[in-house]
Amino acid sequence: MKQLLIVDDETAVLHALRRVLQLHFGPQQLGVEVCLDPLQALRRLHERHFDVLISDYRMPGLDGVALLARAREFDPRIVRMMLSAAADFGTLLAAVNRAGVFRFIPKPWSEPELLADVRAALAFDPYAIPSAYELERRRLEALEPGITQVDWGPNGEVLMPDCLPRRPRP
Repeated sequence: MKQLLIVDDETAVLHALRRVLQLHFGPQQLGVEVCLDPLQALRRLHERHFDVLISDYRMPGLDGVALLARAREFDPRIVRMMLSAAADFGTLLAAVNRAGVFRFIPKPWSEPELLADVRAALAFDPYAIPSAYELERRRLEALEPGITQVDWGPNGEVLMPDCLPRRPRP
């Protein structure tokens, strides 16, 4: 069962989101926990594993970008989503750059879009994203096939089978 944590300083928002999610996901599919306080949410993240974290942007004490960024540092596998009525470019940019936000959910939300975003977050595999090293390896291999196929010698030298010195024939 996947676990989702929702953080918002408005009780009505938390209850509405939980109600919608519990209506569309069975108890064996999704566990939904809510927090009114972002600092309490950080404590919960240290106590329990969550697959998805949805946080409001504007909250007292710690804004959503900071919360999601700290959650990312703690466990980069948590799929992070931002919920906000403030949709200015700076907010979106900070959410993406600092916190690696997967989706931005506007307030008020559209129920079908919210459900689609949550389904996408639950299906997302953070391990499926290739690393920067792997992307560069693929790029180089596309340019020059075989360039990344390197044989290493016992002392760290690159072995080049086609260029090995030939022994003179007796």
